[in-house]
Amino acid sequence: MQSERDEFWLKGLLGIADNRTTHAEKLISALGALLGILCVYLISQWYLGGQDSLLIVASMGATAVLLFAVPHGALSQPWAVLGGHGISAVIGVSCQYLLPNSFLAAALAVALSIAAMHYLRCIHPPGGATALSAVIGGEAIHSLGYLYLFTPVLLNLLCMLAVAVLFNGCFPWRRYPAVWARRIKPEGSPAAASHSSGLSHEDLAAAMEKMNSYIDVTSEELAELFDLAVEHALEAQQHTHRLSVGDCYSNGQLGTRWAVRQILDGPDTLASPRDRLVFKTVAGDGCYETGSCTLAEFNEWARFPVDFTGERWVRRHQ
Repeated sequence: MQSERDEFWLKGLLGIADNRTTHAEKLISALGALLGILCVYLISQWYLGGQDSLLIVASMGATAVLLFAVPHGALSQPWAVLGGHGISAVIGVSCQYLLPNSFLAAALAVALSIAAMHYLRCIHPPGGATALSAVIGGEAIHSLGYLYLFTPVLLNLLCMLAVAVLFNGCFPWRRYPAVWARRIKPEGSPAAASHSSGLSHEDLAAAMEKMNSYIDVTSEELAELFDLAVEHALEAQQHTHRLSVGDCYSNGQLGTRWAVRQILDGPDTLASPRDRLVFKTVAGDGCYETGSCTLAEFNEWARFPVDFTGERWVRRHQ
């Protein structure tokens, strides 16, 4: 029991979250990155020729992760990619010009790039690597001067974005840019009930602002996720459930209050409200703790049965 608690604590400390994608989605992401980097290399070799093809910016590898593994993330959108790399390239070259061969140039280039990306609303982590490469890339990069922004940076970016648009466009659920993947909800759809909760788009935006930390999701995506969650909840409300030994149940709460409990032991048939059962919390608040209560108490706590898909807990439709 102690080892399970330690494992849960360590996963939380390291930030090891569930990967909520299917195996097919993971393979599609890898294939997209393969095609993206391959095209960047081939076009750079054709355009630049010879050894100059080695000037492919290494930060394109990190950009490939975002464009093909997280195509709908705020950090992956076209302005973030173009603006993040572009402004970082300019800052990196400028720092090298102003502070040649200085140990401060590299650190200053990355720091200023982060600040600029914040203010220009184009945060793209690989941009920091682009700025750093402009300083520590050696004579081959330094000799380019501000041409570094166009060749190879802009050339690389145009190749990557073209592949991202064409490749992700083959899959309706991951079209790129993210706005092309937005669902069109017909009037009268279950998601329309989200408005009755009193939660608005502006509320989501305000909540993100209060956190005072950059989150790789837009308020539009949060609103869409909320609509999908409401849709799912309304569909599930049409089903009733009966408690059974061995099954898992969620309290249906959000955030730190969410928990999943599994019934470990009890009468063969849980029928009387006074029947007692033994449960274990298998996820969320109080994970790995055990307890005992009556059927009535457990029914009051449990909202619906859930199953673990191997990566996440989902509501069971009966």
